[in-house]
Amino acid sequence: MRIAVYPGSFDPFTYGHLDILERSLRLFDKVIVGVLLNPTKQCLLASSKRVELIKQAVADHDNVVVDQFNGLLIDYCKKVGACAVIRGLRVVSDYEYELQMTNINKQLAPDLETVFMMAASQYSFLSSSIVREVARYGGNLATMVSPATIEELKRCFETTWKIKENK
Repeated sequence: MRIAVYPGSFDPFTYGHLDILERSLRLFDKVIVGVLLNPTKQCLLASSKRVELIKQAVADHDNVVVDQFNGLLIDYCKKVGACAVIRGLRVVSDYEYELQMTNINKQLAPDLETVFMMAASQYSFLSSSIVREVARYGGNLATMVSPATIEELKRCFETTWKIKENK
């Protein structure tokens, strides 16, 4: 069985992430969405909430598992028996960072491959940080994240949204 890990903070999981995941399912028998627990990164959504929202978004896919991990990605990949890491690319700066990470991973785990997937054009602008910014000011998120994620972001920015609704 060919297993891949699709790692990230997914704060929040966007339709761009979902697109990369669904396309990677054509290449692998099973994909594990690995939500990274990074204590140095300040996330808006708790890791348990991110896992819950991703599970809702991928509920139709029997060959997707959503899990949390910390530590080195290569150690997690070994633990779950993954042969590859899935990484999405939007812009050149994504590639530069991902190439550096891939080279480090390759040194530490020579048998672990990295598969780069280009973002679909309709999602090439989309990032979790942009979604958080749009959410902060009550913008329309319908083409960016799932309805459940919109509701969660609305709760996070409830005060800001109430101010906008009262204007």
